[in-house]
Amino acid sequence: MGNAASSELFRKLPSVDELLRGPELARLVDEFGQGPTADAARAVLARMRREIASGLLTERALDLALAGIPDAVEQELRRALVYSLRPVINATGVILHTNLGRAPLAEAAIEHIGETAASYSNLEFDLSAGERGKRDVHVDRLLRQLLSDEAIGGSPPKAGLSTIVVNNNAAAVLLALNTLAEGGEAIVSRGELVEIGGSFRIPEVMAKSGAVLREVGTTNRTRIGDYERAINDRTRLLLRVHRSNFEISGFTEEASTMELVTLARKYSVPVMEDLGSGALFDLGSVGISGEPGVLDSLGSGVDVVTYSGDKLLGGPQAGLISGRSEIVARMRSNSLFRALRVDKLVYAALEATLLAYVRRDHEAIPALRMMRMSKEEIGKRGETVAAGLATARLKAEIVDGESVIGGGAAPSSVLPTRLLAITCENFSSDELCTRLRANEPPVIARVEEGRVLIDLRTVFPGQDDLLTDALRRSAA
Repeated sequence: MGNAASSELFRKLPSVDELLRGPELARLVDEFGQGPTADAARAVLARMRREIASGLLTERALDLALAGIPDAVEQELRRALVYSLRPVINATGVILHTNLGRAPLAEAAIEHIGETAASYSNLEFDLSAGERGKRDVHVDRLLRQLLSDEAIGGSPPKAGLSTIVVNNNAAAVLLALNTLAEGGEAIVSRGELVEIGGSFRIPEVMAKSGAVLREVGTTNRTRIGDYERAINDRTRLLLRVHRSNFEISGFTEEASTMELVTLARKYSVPVMEDLGSGALFDLGSVGISGEPGVLDSLGSGVDVVTYSGDKLLGGPQAGLISGRSEIVARMRSNSLFRALRVDKLVYAALEATLLAYVRRDHEAIPALRMMRMSKEEIGKRGETVAAGLATARLKAEIVDGESVIGGGAAPSSVLPTRLLAITCENFSSDELCTRLRANEPPVIARVEEGRVLIDLRTVFPGQDDLLTDALRRSAA
């Protein structure tokens, strides 16, 4: 298109002010406001200018586009003003799916958040004394019950344990290392220098904390003697880091927790364990082995443990630090604690989650409920969904499969499940997955061997009908 012709088309475009003064956009201004409507109009006009410049809009096409400006502005507004953070149906079978928000919250946690958010609260107010209090009492009181001598067992007794909460486990590790080892050395096995999601590495967290990393042993073998030979007058801490997202197998050896505790007592230095996930229930009851829990570590004599709130605990994103009261008190008085602490909404969700543990109501916590779900139960639900998909376009069969915990927890453990394996006459499996993601609500599934796989372990039972409808629409 020549410059003269392009200039003529550009002149046909209205200004933003003209559009806003016209009757067509008056309804949008009333509904969305003057500013957002003006921004949407500018975006539509800018797109039309680009299409004229590239030759996509001829004179006849421009006339049609001009008539469609009000509709285009409304579409732009609705795209811009909807929530970006949206609920999705997790059909992957990954229970603690980091990209999908990890642990879904219990109903009681959601209710307690609503009550706390909609009103003032006693977040830092002691109602009995009528004066300022501490925010961590709301969960510390519950964790004292859950981590009592009776619950932990072991020797020596663990009387005097406390817990504080920060915004995630990386923050918990940072605060603990800064408090216990700043300016000194923290001894850790080379086989535990892990990297977690987002390229965060333990050596880098340690460097930020002001602690000096003292590596001992090798990647696959670290003995207790390696730790003892590294101890010197600058040693402030023995650190154990749980390998949360990988395993080392074969020719391996590592010092036991009890050996580390005995060595630490001999040289009067504390032992800290970064559990990563940190479970407060018996993982063996759902067939998961080799994943240390908070009770296991403290029962072995570890002085302080750090763990996540939104992984195996099944609560909100948080980092918990539990251990000897005098050590935790030092962390609470560290100025970093104020920078890393959590707000009332996290405390509300965490308090409700921990109350479910105190009541031994594990079924109330969605992540734990999903782990406890039997293969047979999942298979029966799958058969019902498959029956609702009986169309010429969709073929669904029930096959054996495996669910995983996810979230960097129990990397080698799987849970037996039954999968819906779906093929579509109209589309490839990748295309069907794309269409499922475009559904409302979006459905996140996986593709293997040319089939879309649906694991109902991570689909809430109340979502089965939504999932069936989404599959039908996506195949249409």
